[in-house]
Amino acid sequence: MALNRRTFLGSLGLGGVGAAVSSSAFSAEDQMDTISLADLRGSFNANQSGLRPGAANDQSKLLQKILNKAAKEDKPVFLPPGNYFVSNIVLPTRTRLMGVPGASRLIYSGGGHFVMSENGSHIELTGLVLDGANRALESYAGAALRISNATHLVIENCEISGSQEIGVQIDRSRGRIERCKISGATGECGLYGIENKGLSITNNHIHDCANGGILVHRWKSAEDGTIISNNRVERIGAANGGTGQWGNGINVFRADAVMVSNNHVSDCAFSAIRSNAGNNVQITSNQCLRSGETAIYSEFGFNGAIISNNMVDGGCRGISIANFDQNGRMAVCANNIIRNIHDNPPYEDKQHLFGEGISAEADTVITGNVIENTARFGMMLGWGNYLRNVIVTSNIIRDTETGIYVTVVDGTGPALISQNMFSEIQMGAIVGYHWKDPVTKDLIDGGGEISNLQIERNKST
Repeated sequence: MALNRRTFLGSLGLGGVGAAVSSSAFSAEDQMDTISLADLRGSFNANQSGLRPGAANDQSKLLQKILNKAAKEDKPVFLPPGNYFVSNIVLPTRTRLMGVPGASRLIYSGGGHFVMSENGSHIELTGLVLDGANRALESYAGAALRISNATHLVIENCEISGSQEIGVQIDRSRGRIERCKISGATGECGLYGIENKGLSITNNHIHDCANGGILVHRWKSAEDGTIISNNRVERIGAANGGTGQWGNGINVFRADAVMVSNNHVSDCAFSAIRSNAGNNVQITSNQCLRSGETAIYSEFGFNGAIISNNMVDGGCRGISIANFDQNGRMAVCANNIIRNIHDNPPYEDKQHLFGEGISAEADTVITGNVIENTARFGMMLGWGNYLRNVIVTSNIIRDTETGIYVTVVDGTGPALISQNMFSEIQMGAIVGYHWKDPVTKDLIDGGGEISNLQIERNKST
């Protein structure tokens, strides 16, 4: 049995507050968004407990008292529509705080932290707006909303905006963040997960943050298991500068067994999706548009990556599977479309080459990809003496200067280049390089005396 929110407000007997909310104030989505009777039975109504919507004074102590009392009785708290100025809220170990989406607004009044929780057994926030009001947070807070060591966490259909630091930070917790909007984090990123134990980040909208969108990190490499799926991430800056530490839509660092799928990521200063030292990562079926640097990265000491079925349009590299010198190895790169890759990175770098669709170095299969309109190379295989066990087969490369760059520096390992189609290539379909310099003729008809290369059955038109 279920109620819509309008019926619910009336049933609680909210007096002036409830009566003032007419059916026209609720969108069709709100009316369809149902709440089970079991969730509502015996809940605390914050207004009936003395909290006043629209009051100019700080109501932190009263809200804290309501939350503490409800937690002791293991009951939810309903926050009716309105603005409530609060600070230094500590969520009790069993917190269920719900509001009307877009209308129940907690506004940070400054001086310490906004909302925090530590060691909660059940923390559930639904239908709330948390507005950091661009007021300063103390250094210990780190984020407008910070949850640590939660056994079961739910943050659903909330809006978090205006944080001078991170929007939402989740530490060492298990649970889900879904259908939330996080924006305007002017210090670092929108959503930061650190050392978690199986987190789901799904169907959120993260936008207009200064240095990052969604970050999933660990201090030491270990299984993390976070699922990042069906999110929209856009307009992510790199206010702190650097060469890729900041400015990424989705960033995985030392977190193993992470899945990044079906996300729409656009207009990020550096990468749409960057996995640094993430083992057994899957990056699949994402839209990556107009990246400032490498659109999709699997880099440094990773061991195992699947990068497949992604659409990449824009960037100064398409997909990079790099750093064999740091033991970065073992990947499948399959069935991606990569197009419109330029060679103008957002920083000066005279040591490396840019403008390729796909690059890889060790123990990698590259198959079934379509690459079009890249500034310099369709693919780069290896760099210097860093090349081992790379197979490139059944790809289409068109409209580029050189189809495939393959390193032929002494000491490189084997590579197989077979059954690829090249079209509208200006300077050779397959060319051997010493670092930045071409040193062979077009090798499309075979590797000749280069014993580690097997090149066969490729076609250029």
